[in-house]
Amino acid sequence: MNYAFTHEFAARADEADPLRSYREKFHIPQHNGEDTVYFTGNSLGLQPKSAREVIDQELNDWAKYGVEGHFEAKHPWFSYHEMFAGPLSKIVGAKETEVVAMNGLTTNLHLLMVSFYRPEGSRYKILCEGKAFPSDQYALQSQVEFHGYDADDAIIELHPREGEHTIRTEDVLAKIEEHRDEIALIMIGGVNYYTGQVWDMKTITKAGHESGAIVGWDLAHAAGNIPLQLHDWDVDFAAWCSYKYMNSGPGSVSGVFVHEKHCTDKDIKRFAGWWGHNKEERFKMEKRFDPMPTAEAWQLSNAPVFAMAPHKASLDIFSELDMSKLRTKSEKLTGYLEFVVDEISANSENVNFEIITPRDKNQRGCQLSILCHGQGKALFDHLTKNGVIADWREPNVIRIAPVPLYNSFEDVYRFGKILEEAV
Repeated sequence: MNYAFTHEFAARADEADPLRSYREKFHIPQHNGEDTVYFTGNSLGLQPKSAREVIDQELNDWAKYGVEGHFEAKHPWFSYHEMFAGPLSKIVGAKETEVVAMNGLTTNLHLLMVSFYRPEGSRYKILCEGKAFPSDQYALQSQVEFHGYDADDAIIELHPREGEHTIRTEDVLAKIEEHRDEIALIMIGGVNYYTGQVWDMKTITKAGHESGAIVGWDLAHAAGNIPLQLHDWDVDFAAWCSYKYMNSGPGSVSGVFVHEKHCTDKDIKRFAGWWGHNKEERFKMEKRFDPMPTAEAWQLSNAPVFAMAPHKASLDIFSELDMSKLRTKSEKLTGYLEFVVDEISANSENVNFEIITPRDKNQRGCQLSILCHGQGKALFDHLTKNGVIADWREPNVIRIAPVPLYNSFEDVYRFGKILEEAV
């Protein structure tokens, strides 16, 4: 697109946007009687207007049926989670038997590492990104220590080269080769939460497997944001949350991917629960665990219906689209945001905005992380007071994410004008 930092351009771009009607499916927080510029879908997505109706449906069925709602409800609770397999498989590029919605993200990462972090002999180390999201850091540290290793020795961290903000794929491959006989597990965030960098998951997974390692991905910032092909990439496992780009509410249910080659392995080590047992035999209450040959085998408990109901509301919207359409708009919208920030930075004597997210659209999703040279928290506070909901990360980075489902080109233009006034 030939971008222009004008209201006329933004209005024309929105008029030509085939997804513009989807904004009306979400509640937009208000500021002084008008829509905020909501650019924090990378932290918490907006509420689908249909969420209340979906939750009410379950409340009404609970009132009407009591325990019989497990089988008599409009969406029977006994199999409630099964509704999500179809839409989730399309979002992450998997077979329906390879995905399941359950628990929270870090809980799922721990459950998956029970199965897929199996240190033995000299192969006991985990390769991960340096400065990963803290919950991932704590999970990895506790896992290696649980197995009796020193985290400083057993965890290999990847860092950018001096003077750079993101990590080159060639450096990841070199690190894998350097430690090829020591790495038991590679686990990285598919999109870095701080910089917004998208990792080359296909290439890294292949290299990891060639070195003899298991490869898993934390897709908290990737699922619903970028196209994924987990099955075709031969990823061993992955997990994600649903409250960011999948708009399912604060702390909502996580999702899990387990490649079918592992799903059918009944001997794989895991922590078992009743809801992972062969559902055809579940109510026989027999002593020995018989895992389903699907990702559902990693379930422990029955579905938390009221937590999952908003997830259904969001996935119903995703089911109307495919990720390629969202991706096309995302590239244009994020490209416009990049253009506007560059324009303001070039014309300002007071500040230099350095976008630390990769400029290559293939290496980023919809998030841009902006290093604000010459400005501090006061700039972010000014944005907030003027109706921009963004995210501040110390020491001086603003993360902004124009989400294609509900953000517009006019949002980007309004953000630009407020930013321009601030500097």
